[in-house]
Amino acid sequence: MASSVNPTVRRRRLGQELRRLRELKGMTAEQVAERLLVSQSKISRLENGRRSISQRDVRDLCGVYEVEDHRIVDSLMQMAKDSRQQGWWHSFGDIPYSVYIGLETDAASLRAYDPQVVPGLLQTQPYAQALIQGAIPEISPADAEKRVQVRMRRQDRVSSEENPLRLWTVMDEAALHRAVGTPEIMKQQLEHLVRMSELPHVTVQVIPFTNGAHPGLNGQYAILEFPDSTDSSVVYIEGVTSDLYLEKSNDVQKYSVMYEHLRAQALNPEDSRDYIAKMAREHGG
Repeated sequence: MASSVNPTVRRRRLGQELRRLRELKGMTAEQVAERLLVSQSKISRLENGRRSISQRDVRDLCGVYEVEDHRIVDSLMQMAKDSRQQGWWHSFGDIPYSVYIGLETDAASLRAYDPQVVPGLLQTQPYAQALIQGAIPEISPADAEKRVQVRMRRQDRVSSEENPLRLWTVMDEAALHRAVGTPEIMKQQLEHLVRMSELPHVTVQVIPFTNGAHPGLNGQYAILEFPDSTDSSVVYIEGVTSDLYLEKSNDVQKYSVMYEHLRAQALNPEDSRDYIAKMAREHGG
């Protein structure tokens, strides 16, 4: 059964604490790896939360860092235990972007730029089905259905009444013209986008073709921010075979500034909503 504990976030927080202990000790990741007879890449992956960490790993690292306070050790051991529990997404089997789902599930806000398609958190089920089948032509019907179900489940964060995700998305006009599925699917999708944009915690903006070149031409990305101030923001860039997660403050700042330029060049939310409604009528014939 999936736990309410978010293992991705637990791994991330645990990794940050282990990095802090290493730096307090004045050791490099290479020195720690040599002491434990492991690869330096393992230490790096443990610290950035990209792999699960065992209680034995925590015990060994605390030994290297000479942590004498048993309360600290016990707390880190518990975090390691929690980090190995399953999130809701694990019930769907092997999901290639499970790290991202874990971060998104715990995020307080998400700023996203999508140049080609409607963002996943705002997609209808028929649109998602047509998009996945078209984007991954070799995918089996079962795997396609699994991806659709995961995408629909992710949307619970947007529709939540108690703790909704604050979502701000900027889309290129191309996403409104690209005919994914039938004209009726596109019409329903854009009408759904209009309705979602009316929610107080959802903002949708469109960058029209007439605005020419803009900072988003390099591709899709998302910036996730978290309710706990100790959790650094993350820039997520989706790839074909692997994804990129940027957490250094300088990288996050550069993408945040770029996002401000995107918002400034886009139509304001009201005009964007009107334009999306107009495109929905055109797709409907």
